[in-house]
Amino acid sequence: MASRTASISRNTNETQITVSIDLDCPPGSGNAQTIDVSTGIGFLDHMYHALAKHSGFSLTMSCKGDLWIDDHHTAEDSAIALGTAFKQALGEIRGIRRYGTGFAPLDEALSRAVIDICSRPYCVTDLGLRREKLGDLSTEMVPHIFYSFAMAAGVTLHVDVLRGENDHHRCESAFKALALAIRQAIERSGGKDVPSTKGVL
Repeated sequence: MASRTASISRNTNETQITVSIDLDCPPGSGNAQTIDVSTGIGFLDHMYHALAKHSGFSLTMSCKGDLWIDDHHTAEDSAIALGTAFKQALGEIRGIRRYGTGFAPLDEALSRAVIDICSRPYCVTDLGLRREKLGDLSTEMVPHIFYSFAMAAGVTLHVDVLRGENDHHRCESAFKALALAIRQAIERSGGKDVPSTKGVL
């Protein structure tokens, strides 16, 4: 079975990022899962770690960004790099389930994520975050992270926080719901068919 891995670098005047990803490290796969994320923003590291853990993929990410300005470039560019690596690792959209849905609770919070790996990037989020920041991550950047990932990965993505009072819980449950949706969508179908009536994606 072909490995689904990728390593990319993305360097701009604002950020220098490296990402390595292996999509096939869920429990029982026989592949050890390794997660090492360093963006300079603790809460963002926490979210990416949760995303990788529950998606069942290994992730190594290093990002050095212009955090003396603010968190925007680091949050946006790291999501672009992650989406780019994800798309590259997945390769041709063939022999996978394509669609994935995930529900993830975290105490009082509950989130739903739905993904379509379709080469038609689109993103809709309704997170209802009220705080200005979670740690050093601006909450206005959270929907932009999902958007940036979706555009770079070439996926249609819907993420909704259905309920919750604590913004940390709301945000984390959203990332975990996305992880579960991704895990389902990239599952190998056992065939080599293109999961589309068009015959190509």
